[in-house]
Amino acid sequence: MNIERKFKIQPLIGLGLFLILALFGFIKNGVNPNLPLFLFTGVALGYILTRSRYGFAGGIKRQYITGEGSLGKALLVMFAIAMVLTAVIQWSAAMNGADIPGLNFVKFLNISILLGGFLFGMGMMLAGGCASGTLCDAGEGEGRALIALVAFILGSVPGLAVQDMLNTSAIGQIGMKMYLPDVFGYVGAVALSCLVLFGLYVMVQKYENFRKKEGYFKETVYEDQEMPMAKEGKFKLFSYQTFHKVFVQRWRFMTGGILLAIMFAFILVTTGNSWGITGAFTTWGVAFFQMFGIEFTAPVFAYTVETANNGILNDPYSLRNLGLIFGAAIAFLLAGRFTFKFKFKFKDVSYYLLGGFLMGFGARLAGGCNIGALFSGICNFSLSGWGFFITLTLGGIFALKVFAGNVDVIPQDRHLKVGVPGNEILKESFALNQE
Repeated sequence: MNIERKFKIQPLIGLGLFLILALFGFIKNGVNPNLPLFLFTGVALGYILTRSRYGFAGGIKRQYITGEGSLGKALLVMFAIAMVLTAVIQWSAAMNGADIPGLNFVKFLNISILLGGFLFGMGMMLAGGCASGTLCDAGEGEGRALIALVAFILGSVPGLAVQDMLNTSAIGQIGMKMYLPDVFGYVGAVALSCLVLFGLYVMVQKYENFRKKEGYFKETVYEDQEMPMAKEGKFKLFSYQTFHKVFVQRWRFMTGGILLAIMFAFILVTTGNSWGITGAFTTWGVAFFQMFGIEFTAPVFAYTVETANNGILNDPYSLRNLGLIFGAAIAFLLAGRFTFKFKFKFKDVSYYLLGGFLMGFGARLAGGCNIGALFSGICNFSLSGWGFFITLTLGGIFALKVFAGNVDVIPQDRHLKVGVPGNEILKESFALNQE
């Protein structure tokens, strides 16, 4: 299919896909009114993540390899906005004597969360994306993400079993659970958390300045079709220039972060719960293994088995994850950019599988991923979120150092300057993608 024909057809396919989802949501509304809500919340999240090329893994990876901190700073601003909105929502619920939404994401910080964070951090670098990033990359047609997603799902099942064993052991009882507003009040919790975020923001900026001075810094490069178009003549509403502005032009990282913070609050208000991803992956994994006659009788699997037996398409959390995939696909289709990408070496497949498995296993060990354990953990004022953040970062940097140049999603040594022979991979790896 030539580029011009592809551009003309793909937006129509994207529109058709959206209409099919709308019809599916209408049908599911008769089963459970929450199903279309979760589905289209996922579509919105996937669209935002893809239009802004926004990723949690990229916040660490881009900073470490290129020194460029725009994504990292956008992530920190996103956390701050989401915290303020969450505090208002939770304070309002407390004042009205209602159940405080999001408290189930306040976890007991122990070895399980710390180890899970480290394994997840390693995995997201080897797989080329975090949980939300893998779903969106799959929707964009990335073969790498499709491979990693399978291992992610399968790794979630043993991860849940090991989490249960570890949390009930003697070492698993060592730790603490802290909801910051219980100690500092809502104002104090927000102020303290934002102070930490500001400190991290300063660190990101100082590191960026250091890398510029050091000479190993690389600016973010956008694809030509993602850039704003040059103005031609008078403004016309019905023109390609308008279409490009609305559906094709890339959003800034900061735009994506602000919109995701708003969506975070929207989820909290409309569902009474916070955003999570990988719990549904365990349901998918259990449903898969049950097809082969494998039974899950341990109490820790009771809810997951019940959800799987009720049908994946009747599970709101599964529909939200599927919505992320479809939202990313719609974003690329409307922009005429969708294509399946399977250009990688056979040896890289083993790394994608390993990365996906580590993410699935680590996420269940920690009781969440970059969304459930990190984003929802920190923004629901749980000390566990900060513990997960530290070990996830360490795990990610560890993988970037150990596997540098061994897999196509991790460039060679970051000290190779752009333009130096042998460093072409560095020039390509961060020009296009958020991860």
